[in-house]
Amino acid sequence: MAFPGTYDINYYKGDTFEFRVFPKDSAGAVFSLADYAEGIAADPVSASVHFTIAPSRGTLDDPTDAIAGYIAISSDSTYLQCAITPTNGAELTAGTAYVYDIKIARTSSPYPLDFTLLTGTISVTDDVIEP
Repeated sequence: MAFPGTYDINYYKGDTFEFRVFPKDSAGAVFSLADYAEGIAADPVSASVHFTIAPSRGTLDDPTDAIAGYIAISSDSTYLQCAITPTNGAELTAGTAYVYDIKIARTSSPYPLDFTLLTGTISVTDDVIEP
C-alpha cells in the first residue's frame, strides 16, 4: 500500500472545509472501501472510519482533547468524504497548529486490518484578512 499520504490544511474558523480522500494501492489502482462500508453497515464496532484532530501525535494526556471530524464512505465505495464543520472549528484555537489522521479499520481473520490513509497538519485562522 502507498499509505499514508500527507495534506496540510488551512482552516478558517466558522467555515466548512470539505475534501475527499481517494485511496490507491502501491500500483496506483483504486483501493476499494466496499469491505469497510459493508462492515460498518453490518457491525459498526468491527469496521470503522476515523477522522481525528488532535493538538499533537501520540497518546494524549486527556483523550477528550481529540476532535472527531466528519467522515463517511461514498455510496460507490471509492472515496472518503471528510469535513471540518463549524462545530468542529469551534473546538479549535486560532493560531494553533493541529495534527490529524484519517484511518480505516475492520476486524478480519486472521488479523485485523488498520490503515492510516492520510495525515497532516491543520493551521487555524480566526478571520480572513485582506493583504
